[in-house]
Amino acid sequence: MEGAGLYDGDLLIIDRSIEPCDGCIAVCFVEGEFTVKRIKKEKEKVTLLPENPNYKPIVIEGDTILVIWGVVTYSIKNHQKK
Repeated sequence: MEGAGLYDGDLLIIDRSIEPCDGCIAVCFVEGEFTVKRIKKEKEKVTLLPENPNYKPIVIEGDTILVIWGVVTYSIKNHQKK
C-alpha cells in the first residue's frame, strides 16, 4: 500500500466497529491470507485494490469468502535507523 503511504514495518491501527465503505483501506482476510487493500464496492462484487502497481486487484464474487477485519484509521512509522 505504498501509494497510500503505508510501508512494510508500519503499525496499523484498525477499528473493527466502523462499517467498511467504498474507498476505505481495510485489513481483509481472503483465501487464507491477510491483506491490506482499498475497498471498491459494486452491485455484484467487491474489489480489493492495491496501491502498489506491482500487485493486482483481488475481485471478490461468487463463493469467495471475504472477511473484513477492520478499517485502517491510523498508521505508526518507526523512524529509528536499523
